[in-house]
Amino acid sequence: MIESVKIRRRCMLDFYSHYEHLCALQSCVPLKAVKANLIQGALDLTVDRIKAADWAPLLDAIRHNKTLTSIGIRSFHHQGLGESGVERYKTSFKRRIPAIRTKDLTGQLCKAVKSCLSISDVLKSLELQGLLLRERDLILLTKGLAAASSLESVSLAHCPIGDTGLETICQSIKNSATIRNVNFTGCSLTWQGAEHIANVLKHQAVKRHSEAWAESLRYRRPDLDYMTGLRRISFNCNVLVGDRGASAFADCLGEDLWLKALDLQQCGISNEGAKSLLDALQTNTTLVVLDIRKNPLIDHFVMKNVIERVLMNGNSANSEYKWQTSPSSKDALKTRPKKRTIVLGSGRKGKATIRIGLPCKKSVSPGKKNTPVKDSYSPKPLPPGTKGFIPWRTAERAKRCRRTYFKSFFLKQVQNNSVPVKVTVESAPTSETEDTEYSDDAIHDPNLAKSLEKINVTAYPKLQLELEDCREKLKEEQRARVKAEERVMELENENAGLRNLNLSLSEALRAQSVTSMILEDEGVLGSIENSFQKFHAFLDLLKDAGLGQFAVLAGIDQSDFGLLGHPQMNSTLSKP
Repeated sequence: MIESVKIRRRCMLDFYSHYEHLCALQSCVPLKAVKANLIQGALDLTVDRIKAADWAPLLDAIRHNKTLTSIGIRSFHHQGLGESGVERYKTSFKRRIPAIRTKDLTGQLCKAVKSCLSISDVLKSLELQGLLLRERDLILLTKGLAAASSLESVSLAHCPIGDTGLETICQSIKNSATIRNVNFTGCSLTWQGAEHIANVLKHQAVKRHSEAWAESLRYRRPDLDYMTGLRRISFNCNVLVGDRGASAFADCLGEDLWLKALDLQQCGISNEGAKSLLDALQTNTTLVVLDIRKNPLIDHFVMKNVIERVLMNGNSANSEYKWQTSPSSKDALKTRPKKRTIVLGSGRKGKATIRIGLPCKKSVSPGKKNTPVKDSYSPKPLPPGTKGFIPWRTAERAKRCRRTYFKSFFLKQVQNNSVPVKVTVESAPTSETEDTEYSDDAIHDPNLAKSLEKINVTAYPKLQLELEDCREKLKEEQRARVKAEERVMELENENAGLRNLNLSLSEALRAQSVTSMILEDEGVLGSIENSFQKFHAFLDLLKDAGLGQFAVLAGIDQSDFGLLGHPQMNSTLSKP
């Protein structure tokens, strides 16, 4: 066998080896991001910084892939996810348009994904986020989804496909035997898109009802969880869905037995749509997640009723379908540091405000180069031998001494109550070690303990009121339970009386039927006896008339004319 063919077949068993081999053939350098984001057979790439020349080997590797279990291609370049015009201008000023935004490259990516879906038997998850997909791209994806044999999850989050694009995708989803989860978050969908998904659910419900009927033959119980079809639909951040889209979902949820989770955050739903969903939940007992949060037009008590009804269905804590806690589309692109203020003392003099934590990120001016956040507060270390170089151990000791002096100075100020100190802690979204150190010092401070005691004293009446409310509710529940038990006893007694009455009536009817049968039997016997008497009288008349020979010819003996217990009947006619 040719050596190149051997290498190609060997590389097909490993995605990164195949990618390196293709890069060597095309005389380009493998991207470090590909290896860094390839974890346990899952490829998750942010492709905004990949140049057009670096895409060719990557697309070829995806096209012939048979080992990846998950593929994620993400782009965060597009604008309009909740930012204002000024913020959008600041963050994207003089930013180059990524190569993935071009029409040709997007088409090549969809062709590669289509080929991968057609030949792979292990690919379970496909996620395309923030890509500008055209109509021809969606047609290619539809063909790939129709040919997929192992795909379970499809996500097109923040891809502006619209209602027509969703209709194209639904053509392959409704006939798929493996796809269980779909995510269309922020896809510029309206109530028409909701109707397309509802039609998919109805189509799959008809097929699964026929399968359930076939499996229920011969007294078998069908297993609904192992049947094909959608189990989770994410429709978040589509504000034009509205009440009409919610009603479309409610129409198919009333009789659906398979869908487990439906996410409708930020979909412009009001009380009318929420009530239609609540009515559907009266008959649906399989839906365990119905997320209608972040819809400000829904009243609190209506949302509470919907969530309580859904939680009654999902009483199993081990369910694989969880409530999503991901941030909204606005928070996904920008995270601002949070501020926390602690007052350590009070006095007559002025206040001293101290800010501890990370400084805020400065806005990028048009003439300056955009620097990362770390460069703004952590300068690059100087090389050894240059002027101003400090060994890292010396710098660490100086930093530690500076920190202890800083804390001891202000603790003395607080204890003397000479200057009230107001500390504002700015923390990043992720927890860091320095924040934990400051919080531990503050807890051991006696003044902080007093302030915490004050907080507890102020919160105690509220807790006491809540406790009284809970006790009153408990008493009401106990009274209602006693009344219910009394009513149950009354109904049981009434049921026992009705049962006795039914037994007595049945016995009376049985006795009446027996007597009527006896009377009927006596009447029949009487009529038979009368007919025999008339017949014997007729024979006597024949004998008296001298026509007894007819009786002899008929084989009737003289003894047959006599009745048991009765004398012989003679005619009253006299002989001539």
